[in-house]
Amino acid sequence: MAPDNRVAICPGTFDPVTNGHLDVIARASAMYDKVIVGVVNLPWRKGRTVFTAEERVGFVRNATRDLGNVDVEPFSNLLVDFARERGAMAIVKGLRAISDFEYELEMNQLNRRQDPEIESVYLMASAKYSFLSSSGIKELATFGGDIDDLVPEEVAGALKERLGR
Repeated sequence: MAPDNRVAICPGTFDPVTNGHLDVIARASAMYDKVIVGVVNLPWRKGRTVFTAEERVGFVRNATRDLGNVDVEPFSNLLVDFARERGAMAIVKGLRAISDFEYELEMNQLNRRQDPEIESVYLMASAKYSFLSSSGIKELATFGGDIDDLVPEEVAGALKERLGR
């Protein structure tokens, strides 16, 4: 499928989806006609997930249901292949810190080698979410920390149930 400059992919593990992820997805949905949130089915870099791919897709779908131009799909292949199959011309990701930039620069170069027609677009994290990470949320949930305003309500409940001590 030929790339369409009105379609973008927002990829991630989303284990769990955070309000920071949702902020980036909402901002991307204002920039593109269609945004496909690609939920990595079998993450290579992060290992085992707390939630299954189906659960993560469900959490993201529920949290983005008011965004009419957002679809959510799991994927298990190369990100550029997933983008190409969906006709996307952009991969949109959020950046929080220098460490994110270093990793994303490397990924951008690898992705451009695979398909130079698919651009990477980076949105700076909103200030109120710049500290937020899925791993930090999981640690808070494990030790009984307050996560209620950091993730969707459904996700907070599921994390407390699955990880709470």
